[in-house]
Amino acid sequence: MTTTTEKPAVASALETSDRVASHLHPEPSYEISDHPVPTGLEEVWRFTPLKRLRGLHADAVFQPSTTECSWTGPEQARIAPVSGADAAPWRGVSGYIPTDRLSARIFAETDASLSIDIPAEAELDEPVVVTLKGTSAETTEAGHVAIRFGAHSSGTVVLLHEGSATLGHVVEVEVADGARAVVVTVQDWADDAVHVAHHSARVGRDASLKHAAVSFGGDVVRLAVDVNYQGQGGSAELFGLYFADAGQHLEHRLFVDHNQPRTNSNVDYKGALQGDGAHSVWIGDVLIRKIAEGINTYESNKNLVLTDGARADSVPNLEIETGEIEGAGHASTTGRFDDEQLFYLQSRGVSEIEARRLVVYGFFADIVKKIGVSQIESRLMEAIEAELALHVGAASATEVDEI
Repeated sequence: MTTTTEKPAVASALETSDRVASHLHPEPSYEISDHPVPTGLEEVWRFTPLKRLRGLHADAVFQPSTTECSWTGPEQARIAPVSGADAAPWRGVSGYIPTDRLSARIFAETDASLSIDIPAEAELDEPVVVTLKGTSAETTEAGHVAIRFGAHSSGTVVLLHEGSATLGHVVEVEVADGARAVVVTVQDWADDAVHVAHHSARVGRDASLKHAAVSFGGDVVRLAVDVNYQGQGGSAELFGLYFADAGQHLEHRLFVDHNQPRTNSNVDYKGALQGDGAHSVWIGDVLIRKIAEGINTYESNKNLVLTDGARADSVPNLEIETGEIEGAGHASTTGRFDDEQLFYLQSRGVSEIEARRLVVYGFFADIVKKIGVSQIESRLMEAIEAELALHVGAASATEVDEI
């Protein structure tokens, strides 16, 4: 694999503002040596089972890819693999500077990217769908995807992950002024897959981003998503859903950096867990800088624990440096089935098994509808049905106090 040390040409939006003095925000740097191999004692790694990452967090060799990549989309969208000098303009399109060792290694040790360019003023009438199908979990590989929505464009990009793989990923999204962007990432891996990814997005003036993350498959999935703003009036909606089975570890980390005034954000993630050793982690963080007057933000995470032996960790955070805001709040709940809902359904002749299925469907339905891509919505409901067929109705729900 070709090695390059060239830095992205686009400077980070954070380079002109104060650094974040927080244990939740490691110092960004392109230098690999500035990011020690995590031990698990660090706040940002304490929930992650490092021994199951197959060295992605450390220094595993990036091997030639065995993952098959294909795509479909309308003619307006320009999609192409680029490398070397052609890839350089795409590195850093979101202003991202690596905050972990894996991301720094991807920038330094790989020279290829998949570029997805939606030109200014273009309005896509169908989504761009990129499918990454892994063929071997024994191959440790890494990749970079760059998505650019031109000024006043609108469109949807879907990233589908299937098969067996051990993959490190950086995905960057630039949403130019006035653009309307939707990015959906679906982790529907085989049971042996390990996927560690960082998504970074920059939202322009009066632009909007809807980012949806869905995780069902894989042995370990750790997905970090961060958003910052390039101008006033930008908005970001971050949605997600996940369903963890026995032994699975599904981790989602969200960071919204309100570094511009009069910006908006909404984070809403929901998860269900079933089976012994099923583990989900959700970390949400919103930073409201001194300059960010007049912003409005809310973050929410809800978890439904379906069986004994499952564990959900949910940690919302707000870091507020100015009181001149429209609103800021967060909520987190973890609990069992709603007894009143079950009683209501059963009193009307619905069996207990079917009542439990309906409750879970209702729990996820609003997030699925927000994605807004019909073929993806159908696929997700089918995946939820497959998950429910494993345990729901046969096992007892775990009693977990609401927090």
